[in-house]
Amino acid sequence: MATGIPDGYRLERRPPTVRELRALNDAVGWTDLPVDDDAVARGLAASLFGVVVLTAAGETVACARLIGDGGIYYYIQDLIVHPDHQGRGIGDLLMGEVWRYLGEHAGRGAFIGLMAAEGRAGFYERWSFAKRPPGSPGMALGWIPAGPPPTPGSVAPASE
Repeated sequence: MATGIPDGYRLERRPPTVRELRALNDAVGWTDLPVDDDAVARGLAASLFGVVVLTAAGETVACARLIGDGGIYYYIQDLIVHPDHQGRGIGDLLMGEVWRYLGEHAGRGAFIGLMAAEGRAGFYERWSFAKRPPGSPGMALGWIPAGPPPTPGSVAPASE
């Protein structure tokens, strides 16, 4: 699974702007952002890590963020690829950047969680996330950093 930057795109390690996040949310039909742009801006500024993918023309077509306490808990948030740009390896590129950050910052046994969008759990399972038991929402991974960032399927899933 390649995580290189596809031709015609560039990557910036920063959280998306309010405008970029709103546009990507709209593109995938998500409606859960607060109406207040100031609240969204505060949330984005509090990100532990962010990454956006832009076209050569400068259009933002994907993003991912990590939120959490920076020690025990990390949550992958807002991993979004515009539908017109899906299927080109951009999601894997974003996850590769998230893994790289976690490899540098997350300690052994840190909890890495996410809430997968409807129909998207398979993507995260390829990256070693496991569905949580019934009654426990989301997906989880017990992080055990060692060596280079993991590749999909190379990290044992959390056993919660």
